[in-house]
Amino acid sequence: MANKKITKTYDEINARIKAGEAVVVTAEEMVGIVHQEGVEAAAARVDVVTTGTFAPMCSSGMFFNFGQMTPTIKASKVWLNKVAAYAGLAAVDAYIGVTEPAEDDPLNKIYPGEFRYGGGHVIENLLRGEKVLLEAKAYGTDCYAARKMKKEIGLDDLSYALLCNPRNGYQNYNCAVNLSDKTVYTYMGMLKANCRNANFCSAGELSPLLNDPLYKTIGVGTRIFLGGGYGYVTWKGTQHNPVVPRTKGGVPTKPAGTLMVQGDLKQMSADWLRGVSIQGYGNTMAIGLGVPIPILNAEMAEYTGVSDNDIVTQVIDYGHDYTNGIARSYGEVSYAQLKSGEIIVNGKKVQTVPLSSVVKAREIAENLKHQIKSGNFLLNKPAELLPDGA
Repeated sequence: MANKKITKTYDEINARIKAGEAVVVTAEEMVGIVHQEGVEAAAARVDVVTTGTFAPMCSSGMFFNFGQMTPTIKASKVWLNKVAAYAGLAAVDAYIGVTEPAEDDPLNKIYPGEFRYGGGHVIENLLRGEKVLLEAKAYGTDCYAARKMKKEIGLDDLSYALLCNPRNGYQNYNCAVNLSDKTVYTYMGMLKANCRNANFCSAGELSPLLNDPLYKTIGVGTRIFLGGGYGYVTWKGTQHNPVVPRTKGGVPTKPAGTLMVQGDLKQMSADWLRGVSIQGYGNTMAIGLGVPIPILNAEMAEYTGVSDNDIVTQVIDYGHDYTNGIARSYGEVSYAQLKSGEIIVNGKKVQTVPLSSVVKAREIAENLKHQIKSGNFLLNKPAELLPDGA
């Protein structure tokens, strides 16, 4: 690893941001800086590296409060545009998940079996300023006598709307192929029979947790770009698994860490929170997420200098192995190879297909870079770092 001569603090970096003196670069730009100048010089020159990712993130949703009525109600079942929300919270509190499908899917009537409308689309509708139909049922009590509620609501009508995502920003993920003789439809998209495409879902060198592989700066309270506004890391995400094989630089070679994140939905944008329908699988939501990485020392400069050539993942068969709980790898490929458009699997050239948008990830990193350089986005020192499995 790099020599740790250069040291900076969050306070020092924030002071430079406030003074308009901070040097902020994107993760893509940092690759070239580290390659040309070395980690020590890069650490001395650069204060913050910005990252970004835009991809389907199924473990996401919204906590909301829809306000009382007269007589008052304690809702036990809630729907938004016929999409069920979880109401076991309090009188008029609920949570809607992005993968929950509509019970009466309007898209499915037009394209039978092809599309799904669900929680992610409801959230996008609200962000676009559209009204959605709220329906609630209750069993009735002395203090909450009403048994039904039905009204149209918009985002402004909600007294509280919190985007709360239990698992976002996966640190690396599988490259999915299908070695069976039948086309399969998965959360990784359509996979053609006999390994005729290979789908992947990561921004590679732009991806947040791949630029801080051992969680040296990311933890509870880290301020992030989320859905076009800002949010916070609130804990490790579900399925956080830091104990996996890694390269010498600490980069995991298979799925590893995840983030739980949240932020005020009312300051977010439908440009960065988009309802998604995946053929044969269902609905979800594409989430825009970016994390600033403070360059506290040469070690962090080295981590953020990671390139697509340095990041590898495993080729996994979703036609048989994955559904049967088998973790067999059919090869290790780099993100440079994946982004080139084709890889070799079992001696055969296979076309690659990204589910994440590098263009959008780049926009997020640039957006975050601009906000920091203009003094509108300061860095938070985490109250506690993510578990690293050590």
